[in-house]
Amino acid sequence: MLERSMYMSAYIEFQNVKKIYKMGEVEIEALSGVDFSIDQGEFVVIAGASGAGKSTILNILGGMDSCTSGNIYVDGKEISKYNAKQLTTYRRYDIGFVFQFYNLVQNLTVKENVELAAQICKEPLDIDETIEAVGLKDRSGNFPAQLSGGEQQRVAIARALAKNPKLLLCDEPTGALDYNTGKQILKLLQDTCRQRGVSVIVITHNLALTAMGDKVIKVRNGKIESVTINENPLPVERIEY
Repeated sequence: MLERSMYMSAYIEFQNVKKIYKMGEVEIEALSGVDFSIDQGEFVVIAGASGAGKSTILNILGGMDSCTSGNIYVDGKEISKYNAKQLTTYRRYDIGFVFQFYNLVQNLTVKENVELAAQICKEPLDIDETIEAVGLKDRSGNFPAQLSGGEQQRVAIARALAKNPKLLLCDEPTGALDYNTGKQILKLLQDTCRQRGVSVIVITHNLALTAMGDKVIKVRNGKIESVTINENPLPVERIEY
């Protein structure tokens, strides 16, 4: 808690953020004036049904899309004013992505996949230590096809962590995994947040997972339905879903 009190304002802030997609003559409002804040080192769960606007929030926060109006601040910088080149730099240095599908380069080993990410950032973490931290020390020389789904997702997490990002953004990270493997991946993400002080944001449609978040943001029809602080987040091991 000491670490958070050092920051006078929130690490991430969305202020009246709107996103409108145009499909010919039709305008579709994906986000309708979204407001929330996230502190540094928080584990945040963004939950809601398919089409609620969760992934739109993540894409905008990750610099893969821009908002139509409103203000977005990350670590004191207004990313909502960034042009395409600035967004590329922001994605490269500040953001680690973990998706439902692992997006590994099939003809590179585990170590080479993680090295690939480290090569494009300023202050990468040690590759071997990062691979060991996700439990894949003995698989470093293997190719993705030789790994299970859970192991491939661990590589994806190691790749994201190796960049030493400010934010780790995870879009349905357990969606392609079985129950037990999914819980192991969620524990890894929760431990990463606690041990490294990285802000971790997990998007899910599974409301049972909200118990593990420091903060839970529920999204519905492009609006924030509720923001809840969990005073006592549950360890993943104690969550049944």
